[in-house]
Amino acid sequence: MNNADAPPLPFPDGTVYSAPLQHRPFSCAPLEQYIPVVGIEEVDRLRRVADALEGASVLEMNSSAKGGGVAEMLFSQIPLMEQLGLSVEWRTISGAPEYYETTKALHNLLQGKRGSFTPEMEGTYLESIEQCALERAGSCGHDVVIIHDPQPFALGHYLRSDDQAWLWRCHIDIDEETIRRTPRLWDFMTRWAEYYDGTIFSAVHYVVSKWPIAKLLIPPFIDPFSEKNRELTREEIRLVLDKHGIDPAVPIVAQIGRYDRWKGIDRTIKAFRLARQEEKCQLIIAGGLAEDDPEGIQVLNETIEATAGEEDIRVLSLSLDDRLANWHEVNALQRAASVIMQPSTREGFGLVITEALWKGKPVIGSDAGAIPMQIRSGTTGFFYGGAGNTAKRLVSLLRDPDFGRAVGHHGREYVRQHFLMPMRVADYLQGMQLARKGLLRHEDCRDCIISFHPWYKLSKRGRG
Repeated sequence: MNNADAPPLPFPDGTVYSAPLQHRPFSCAPLEQYIPVVGIEEVDRLRRVADALEGASVLEMNSSAKGGGVAEMLFSQIPLMEQLGLSVEWRTISGAPEYYETTKALHNLLQGKRGSFTPEMEGTYLESIEQCALERAGSCGHDVVIIHDPQPFALGHYLRSDDQAWLWRCHIDIDEETIRRTPRLWDFMTRWAEYYDGTIFSAVHYVVSKWPIAKLLIPPFIDPFSEKNRELTREEIRLVLDKHGIDPAVPIVAQIGRYDRWKGIDRTIKAFRLARQEEKCQLIIAGGLAEDDPEGIQVLNETIEATAGEEDIRVLSLSLDDRLANWHEVNALQRAASVIMQPSTREGFGLVITEALWKGKPVIGSDAGAIPMQIRSGTTGFFYGGAGNTAKRLVSLLRDPDFGRAVGHHGREYVRQHFLMPMRVADYLQGMQLARKGLLRHEDCRDCIISFHPWYKLSKRGRG
């Protein structure tokens, strides 16, 4: 199978991919294909690290195989790890609507939204986790288990055995100061953290320093050969624009990603409305609705209502029923755009920015979360500076496309050096190796931070 295969449907137990069960509904490019992109040294390093794991069995577990950056990375990472000789599985968890409402509220609290983590919320969360643990009992006998984000976080308590290594990967813009101001939330998160050998954060300013477990810093990545990032022909791009009735003769400003309140869609709209007064252009807002995010449909409807009657603003809801069709459309829309916007108020990393940079597009993001790890202002992109200043930047980029292409060129090279799959998966496997050897559990390492990427002097919260 190749990356153009049909999208998978999880088994009733949540299994999305399983080497032991011979269930491989998707794949990635052969490892050799990455050599011309990242270099033979990086590919050799990846092979060496994988060899040191000696065919270990690995389980990846998250909340959804539809939508979001976690699933996007796993669709390429899982088959790559099997290419490297590991026995790998990917499973998702499930829960009632009230469980996902609770985990979305928990997600928001961890990112700094004011509010309370109530006993009722904790009860709803644990009821679903305990049910999930009962359903998974006896099926998590892997050497290494990776749990992604807050939704399945507490599973370590119920399912971990002494001979396993467990890591928690936090992909969100977590705010330690907010957690510590909410004692119930702090106690809740700290209680489950103790069952892990270490936590993986995307950047140093997300580290929850007071947790007495090892912290690993490993940025996310994109797969340059996935359907979302591969090169497209002009005809492929044109067909997608025609499908959505988009005029390719009018310069496109685009914001593409999940419909989420943290994504700054309202900022993009305000800046565009000012820019169109100076330069003819159109705004395309496009995205999908993640299964584990009950607020998405509300944000989509609010965006449609806020832009009703504006013919130069198109709001698209891209179906996630066919993953590869969705990725193809996102790819085409990004490549058709003159400028990509992503002025998030909170951002765990921002893979949509990585994707846009890889496509050589000038990006306007915000100085928040891990976005400054990707945007070097004036070189690989620009920071949002309020609606007025951002509108001026939009106009200048639209009027001087050569300058936009030069910025995009720097952005693409920056992604090639830092955020492509082989190099970051090598880091990931090295973290697993440390956990398997018990080195992360050593008393001397409980407060240590192990960085697999250069640190940047970023503000704790960013200016947003």
